[in-house]
Amino acid sequence: MNIHNPPGAGGNGSQPQSRRPRRTPKGRQVDPAALAEVQALLGDRSRRRDLLIEHLHLIQDQYGHISAAHMAALASEMKLSMTEVYEVATFYSHFDVVKEGETPPPPLTIRVCDSLSCAMAGSERMLTSLPKALGPNVRVMRAPCMGACDRAPVCAVGHMQVFKADESKLAKSMAVPPHPHAWTKHIDFQRYLADGGYRVLGEAMAGKRPRDDLIKIVSDAGLRGLGGAGFPTGRKWQFVRAEKGPRMMAVNADEGEPGTFKDRFYLEQDPHRFIEGMLIAAFVVEAVETYIYVRDEYPEVRLMLEAELVKVEQAGLAKHTKLHLRRGAGAYICGEESAMIESIEGKRGLPRHRPPYVAQVGLFGRPTLEQNVETLYWIRDIVEKGAEWMTSQGRRDRKGFRSFSVSGRVKKPGVVVAPAGVTARELVEEYCGGMADGETFKGYLPGGASGGILPASMADEPMDFGTLEKHGCFVGSHAVVILSDKDDMKAVALNLLKFFEDESCGQCTPCRVGTEKAVKLMEAGPWDAALLTELSTLMRDASICGLGQAAPNPLLCVLKFFPDELTKPLGRW
Repeated sequence: MNIHNPPGAGGNGSQPQSRRPRRTPKGRQVDPAALAEVQALLGDRSRRRDLLIEHLHLIQDQYGHISAAHMAALASEMKLSMTEVYEVATFYSHFDVVKEGETPPPPLTIRVCDSLSCAMAGSERMLTSLPKALGPNVRVMRAPCMGACDRAPVCAVGHMQVFKADESKLAKSMAVPPHPHAWTKHIDFQRYLADGGYRVLGEAMAGKRPRDDLIKIVSDAGLRGLGGAGFPTGRKWQFVRAEKGPRMMAVNADEGEPGTFKDRFYLEQDPHRFIEGMLIAAFVVEAVETYIYVRDEYPEVRLMLEAELVKVEQAGLAKHTKLHLRRGAGAYICGEESAMIESIEGKRGLPRHRPPYVAQVGLFGRPTLEQNVETLYWIRDIVEKGAEWMTSQGRRDRKGFRSFSVSGRVKKPGVVVAPAGVTARELVEEYCGGMADGETFKGYLPGGASGGILPASMADEPMDFGTLEKHGCFVGSHAVVILSDKDDMKAVALNLLKFFEDESCGQCTPCRVGTEKAVKLMEAGPWDAALLTELSTLMRDASICGLGQAAPNPLLCVLKFFPDELTKPLGRW
């Protein structure tokens, strides 16, 4: 064969066959009308890849769902593949993706929280009764914790929450929807400034408070990450500062742990105390950009922060760091620091493998300081009043104070600021007015859904970082749910495992399959303690992140501390 003149190339070989050009471009076609609608929504906004979730929100808010045509148009406009847009849109529960040929959802959606505190308050019954009461033009859906466990049961009409909800309240909200700008009364910028606010930040920016001095004060005060991990804050600042710049900062305002609502409380009451702490932290690590990630269940908080941050920037208080506000989209896993960073970058919230750690390789590949809202909230007070102000408080050799989100069977649920080392019994009796009428203390969750379950006989254990691990529990974000003799512990554990099953990101098999298998075994009964323990061990040892590692805790605690209930039929609320 003549390699210089092969068949089909002319010459003595056969003549090449001409191809007819395609009538349409390869791949999904962009509908001109949908493209025009997406372009109108985006306006002059940037088409950067990291803004994908923000742009999906624009479509969802405008049309009540995200159609295949709009996804294709958005992909074209942002120069992304359809796969990239589709995988992100379908990952987050607050995006209603409608495929070709499917019927869009009804114009109004009511989400009913079915997490533990709301289930105890009757939300399971509402999920059954509401569809019949509201008719076919209203979609009723289960939803995970909405961060208002002290006002259970909670429902969301659209995105606006109705507290202590019942059918009459929901009907009223449907007739006159609450406006998203109807914020809880908070200390605004002018009032905060008049009360001495931003003085500490100003002193730091003027060189009167060197960075090393700020790190020492925070370290001496024993301030820790109050989102759940409890890592020493000063040490984290040192780690990030040791990395080569430019550096970034990411703020976790996406509390989604069932039973947790303290960050919401502080943001609604005194947002600038948090903002000043954030700006101080950004100054210390020299973060050139700061991203605040707010959960989508808190629309009033997000809009309020948006307005207040503008005032801060206009006053010249954020010259050292560029501020960005990002909106979550309904994914508990994004409370994990690396998953949150993935989401800020416009991707699915999948936890990253570590190392490298976020402090080394975080947002956009840069060293990143990640902090929880409450951690930043206390910084101004600690610097102003000194480390001794914090360390002088505490019980049972613990130092400082903690913010507990208390819900469940107590007379006065809410956020309680109590000394570190306080016990569950003291929380109930000293801070929450005792048990609710007719209820007998039976057990409690010391740290939300992942922190385990302890019996009332162990309610005198000090609650703080490192005190409950010997029992297979931990305080985490300090979400305390009080249980009574009316609560079936197997039903409690099942409710929590269902939450983890729904919220698993699906990246690793031990968590994705393990939570699903555990729920099926628990529902079917009778509980096989050996099999469930073996499954739990696998999940703990092999899951990538804390969700799968901690998911078995409620189940294992029931097996350990409530063995008498294992033979009883599964109860319901």
